[in-house]
Amino acid sequence: MSDSPAPLAAPENEQVLLQRAYALAGQTLEELAATFSLPVPADLRRDKGWIGTLIEWHLGASAGSKAEQDFAHLGIELKTIPVDSRGQPLETTFVCVAPLTGNTGVSWQHCHLRHKLSRVLWVPVEGERSLPLKQRRIGTPLLWSPTPEEEEQLRADWEELMEMIVLGDVDKITARHGQYLQIRPKAANRKALTEGIGAQGQPIMTLPRGFYLKKTFTGPLLARHFLL
Repeated sequence: MSDSPAPLAAPENEQVLLQRAYALAGQTLEELAATFSLPVPADLRRDKGWIGTLIEWHLGASAGSKAEQDFAHLGIELKTIPVDSRGQPLETTFVCVAPLTGNTGVSWQHCHLRHKLSRVLWVPVEGERSLPLKQRRIGTPLLWSPTPEEEEQLRADWEELMEMIVLGDVDKITARHGQYLQIRPKAANRKALTEGIGAQGQPIMTLPRGFYLKKTFTGPLLARHFLL
């Protein structure tokens, strides 16, 4: 979205943010794009982040690609989530980049992932591919913080995955590791390498990784709150 108009000003408090999010519910992506005089792409193959960026503009998110929460002044992260006709998530949800070096002494209590997930504004979006992009509607938002049980589920997975990274087993991690949280490569191409730690503690070059929430976590989360 180059040469794009300015988004809304950042919401001054949580109530204003929620009011804006509820105002989007039921609208189509075409209607949201028209507010900024934007064309709707035919599909998302070359515009993977288009929906998220569009909703960020309508809500006044300010973080952009920075590592902080989308509404850092409110302590809230924004996550759009594509769902099917039954309200179930269609894909995993990217949370943040997984650190591959400098992890000595890092605990769950103070990690970036926990900070990102401490308070999340979920915005469901119709995502079935049979539905033209411009006709897809925004769902009812959900402002969520993890329950003690949910946090324990995430902590257990995070500790398992981080132990593998610290022990030099990053290249052995697959999407099957972790019950609710997974790590998988997140790079523009196979040449975009970053530094990691090998099995003998030596520096290696490997693909960047990202933390993703599995559908086994987000599916029940949405179902509980929307009584699906």
